[in-house]
Amino acid sequence: MEKRKVEVAIIGAGTAGMVAYQRVRKVTDNVVLIEGGPYGTTCARVGCMPSKLLIAAAESAHNMRHGDLFGVSAGKVNIDGKRVMERVRSERDRFVGGVIRSVENFPEAHRLKGHARFVSPHRLMVGEDVEVEAERIILATGSRSTVPGVLKDAKDRLVLNDNIFEWQDLPESVAVFGPGVIGLELGQALARLGVRVRMFGRGGSVGPIQDDAIRQLALEAFNEEFPLHPNADVKKVARVDDGVAVTFVDDGRETTETFDYLLAATGRIPNVDDLDLQNADIELDDRGTPLFDAYTLRCGDSHIFIAGDANNSLPLLHEAADEGRIAGDNAAAYPQVRTGLRKTPLAVVFTDPQIATVGLTKQQVNERCRGCFAVGEVSFENQGRSRVIGKNKGLLRVYGEHGTGLFMGAEMFGPAAEHIGHLLAWSAQQRMTVSDMLEMPYYHPVIEEGLRSALKDLNKNLSIGPAPEEGCLDCGPGV
Repeated sequence: MEKRKVEVAIIGAGTAGMVAYQRVRKVTDNVVLIEGGPYGTTCARVGCMPSKLLIAAAESAHNMRHGDLFGVSAGKVNIDGKRVMERVRSERDRFVGGVIRSVENFPEAHRLKGHARFVSPHRLMVGEDVEVEAERIILATGSRSTVPGVLKDAKDRLVLNDNIFEWQDLPESVAVFGPGVIGLELGQALARLGVRVRMFGRGGSVGPIQDDAIRQLALEAFNEEFPLHPNADVKKVARVDDGVAVTFVDDGRETTETFDYLLAATGRIPNVDDLDLQNADIELDDRGTPLFDAYTLRCGDSHIFIAGDANNSLPLLHEAADEGRIAGDNAAAYPQVRTGLRKTPLAVVFTDPQIATVGLTKQQVNERCRGCFAVGEVSFENQGRSRVIGKNKGLLRVYGEHGTGLFMGAEMFGPAAEHIGHLLAWSAQQRMTVSDMLEMPYYHPVIEEGLRSALKDLNKNLSIGPAPEEGCLDCGPGV
């Protein structure tokens, strides 16, 4: 048996693991990066990038169908499912290839393939032939899709976002379970590509939206394109000769509808259950995930750190990268452990309209400010630039603290949310007041003028600024 002794062992070569490796390398070359599966991050292989490729195809089809708004007609829109999926896979493979090349540029002596598990707090068994003794260990093992038991009755017609991109052609119909980020993005994209879609949820949620007014607007908008039941009463899922039969209650009547496939977008779980963590001497929560400090990524007072999707906290690529940096720096400097910069929360859902959440939710603002906060909003129905481009649907709500006038957070369902979300996140991280934000430049005509309108409304409700003037002559028409 081969035995290796290192200062730092990193389990997992995804985004968090690779960033952690690069940070550790700044201090020591005595490091090993262990990966039990193929190289290539979740984002590149099965997440961010292939899903956005499918969405891009769907947007093209949608825009062609709705050209009549501008007096432009493309005629009958023909969707070649095979070509759509060919491009998705081709570009996906290109992104994955870039990640693989990055990993393979790491020194071969630093890379170890095989499944790792704890033998003791400082010893790992990798596969059956290699034992690694490490002074510090970083867990960056990522996550995987989880499927409720009832959905498994779809059998061979059950698909996950992990394998949907391997389709050679688009199916005729898909039942989507889970109106979260993945379900909404893929479900709407498939519907716009001509696939018959029906979406089922539990608990009434629509993506990450917490604000009731925005949730209701989003629910109505999605239902214009495909049926979305956010709190579905599903009685049965069964594999039948021609696909998957889903029996559910619709308008008080029990209905059965058959689909080619069932897409389970029902969440992800961290890949920590097969690490033999009982041998690591760290405290676990009731689901078996290590307890850790969100600012140091350290598990208790141990020499073990956890970063990325493995800690089941903020499953987003930019958060994984930040956590890899913090965990890597602390593992390299151990026993000196320092808090790292945690950035303002920012999440974007690439539906149409897009969804963005920034900073604190409305409930968190209420708790933080003890009820002393105000809300400003703008509808994009009559917002100038949004009407010009035919994207005038949505609502932005912004939250501010009474007394200080600080901007606290926002939720948005509307056009250009990916861009407006960044402006708001930067403002929150700089701890700007609403008045400060209103002093920033706003060009005309742009969608960001809608943000200014919402901030003016918020400043009025905070009793800091005047009520916005009707028409806002200095803003230009259509604001």
